[in-house]
Amino acid sequence: MRISLPGGRSIPFGPGLAAFVLALAPVAPQAQRQLPPVQFNPPTQEQKDAAAARPVFEFHSGFWVNLHHVLYEQARLRQQKPTNRGGGASAPGAAANRERKDATSADWNAAVNFYIAEMGDRDLLFDTRMIEINNRLAQLEACEDLSGRSDPDCGSNLDHDLVQALERAAPVYRERWWPEDDRANRAWIATIAPLVRQIGKPMADRLSEVYRSQWPRNSILVDVSVYGGPLGAYTTLDPLHITISSTDSRNQGLAGFEILFHESSHALAGSVQQQIIRDCRAANKPIPRDLWHALLFYTTGALVKQVLQKSAAPGSAGYTPYAVRNDLYARGWQDYQRVLERYWQPYLDGKTDFEQALQQLVSGL
Repeated sequence: MRISLPGGRSIPFGPGLAAFVLALAPVAPQAQRQLPPVQFNPPTQEQKDAAAARPVFEFHSGFWVNLHHVLYEQARLRQQKPTNRGGGASAPGAAANRERKDATSADWNAAVNFYIAEMGDRDLLFDTRMIEINNRLAQLEACEDLSGRSDPDCGSNLDHDLVQALERAAPVYRERWWPEDDRANRAWIATIAPLVRQIGKPMADRLSEVYRSQWPRNSILVDVSVYGGPLGAYTTLDPLHITISSTDSRNQGLAGFEILFHESSHALAGSVQQQIIRDCRAANKPIPRDLWHALLFYTTGALVKQVLQKSAAPGSAGYTPYAVRNDLYARGWQDYQRVLERYWQPYLDGKTDFEQALQQLVSGL
């Protein structure tokens, strides 16, 4: 089955694939990952102009990305290592918080054991191998297998043992948990998409202005997964790829909208980190750990509040930013909150400039 798109294009759609392209314009940009490749007509100038509207997010609920993250979480649960998933028994998709046991399935247990041995100690964000795996599985979401048996274009070139583990676990996951997980992912997308349409453009414009950086020209790939790592979401660069949990209670509603733009900010805010390093060296100070990341959280939360005040978005009155709602400042960032409120907020309010705000921020610590 294929879904027709404007301009005579189409994309494959079947079990285990859900691709949602969300733009603030009626025409979707060229899809960045489709396997197998499809032919489509070159975009017209009208389509190019429409696609130039930002932001553009390409949301996916991909079978292989979800299976990979579920196995990773299950491995850590069996090792009694923290997964730090937000949410309680009443949270959406809360069943995914529990260990998924299937005593009758040797294939499922073998896959989890492989992840315990090979993946459980690896970091989803900072481990190069894990980044490569996530990126490649995202490209292959339409494939029935990862070894190229059903289609030569679906050969993953990933490690043989990893492919074997994923393919052994796939039938069990597809039968027992994937329908519910996919529904949770689609429900999250259906909640966030209207918010992006309504207030996404002013958010993107303000973030670009604050960080003095152009918003990404290409669509931003967002893989929605029932598990998105210990923080509920993470972003890797080159290529820009956001993975975000649909069932983490920290990512629901307006908070999910904020996290989506927080994660997008990682592609914009390189100048902040560089300027903090320069100012610290000039002041002969140690470079504060996580100051730049605290600044990203603070900035996105503050800008969401600003944008909401100018909109009629549901639930906009009295919005509490993500970092405050989840006590991030109370866990070692108290000093950061103090200097951000004193020196960075005036910059967000247009009362000082970028360099001066960051210099004062560093001096104030």
